[in-house]
Amino acid sequence: MTTLLNSLGLFTYDMYMKQFESWVKEEKSSAKKDSTALVEYTRLNLARSNRLHKTVMLNEELKRAIKQIQHHYTWIVLTEAWCGDSAQNLPVIAEIARLNPEKIQLYILLRDENPELMNNYLTDNARAIPKLIVVDETMGREVFTWGPRPKPAQELLLSWKRDPQGKNWDEFEKELHGWYAKDRTNTLQSEFLTIFKELN
Repeated sequence: MTTLLNSLGLFTYDMYMKQFESWVKEEKSSAKKDSTALVEYTRLNLARSNRLHKTVMLNEELKRAIKQIQHHYTWIVLTEAWCGDSAQNLPVIAEIARLNPEKIQLYILLRDENPELMNNYLTDNARAIPKLIVVDETMGREVFTWGPRPKPAQELLLSWKRDPQGKNWDEFEKELHGWYAKDRTNTLQSEFLTIFKELN
């Protein structure tokens, strides 16, 4: 099974995290062409992901909605290990999927190895990640996408792009991760709860 998934370029979440750890240990990133910055982002993101694995708590209403899912779904997340938004959101998405493994199969694909697929899911004409694609296997159709970040975080980014107010990317990124820290995954959970209510 693992060999088949690898041949397709797919990771289960556990496989992805093991690979994530290997990249960090080898001082690499998931990028085809590494840079000092991408390697450092990858190291930081592994720490962020591991912290969320230990601290994330899904709210009870979301848990009930996940367990009430009737159809079978395939979830595919396009991402890269150096992506800070992925480190803040993918562990929560994985935790959601783990609550109903009989109905939700989660797979990870690297964005830069799958440009044609990524080009079908652009955000404001950009290959923004993480991007979740959900297919209802019972009905045989795509039912929703999510990403690359919760709506308030996306608004922060758009506002910065419209008027940086003298902030460079590094300064803005600190502000963005500050938003994530204060939000404690609540907005992401709320957005997924709304989606599940519509599906159910």
